[in-house]
Amino acid sequence: MQHESLTTLVSQHLETASKASSGRSAHTVYGGHEHALRQTVIALRAGSQLDEHQNPGEATLQVLHGHVTLKAGADTWSGSPGDLVTIPDARHSLEAVEDSAVLLTVAVRG
Repeated sequence: MQHESLTTLVSQHLETASKASSGRSAHTVYGGHEHALRQTVIALRAGSQLDEHQNPGEATLQVLHGHVTLKAGADTWSGSPGDLVTIPDARHSLEAVEDSAVLLTVAVRG
């Protein structure tokens, strides 16, 4: 049984993101290329973003820390800790309104 503290990961990756030139840091909690299910903690420094990209499969985004904005076409979603959104099957981007961390869960298409 695998066990990791999301609280610890969030703290570590927020610190790493604050120092990174990209303003980002990520850690795969579960999964990888050999699994259909992937869960990744992504930390973003305020003002940083994940540029528009295609959804690789069914996906949800849970906000663990901070405040983020998810944009998909004309749709915009604003999330804060505890919020969970299903990511639409469309090109989308994610921006950190303040220092933020999210848990991305993806079921990759086979």
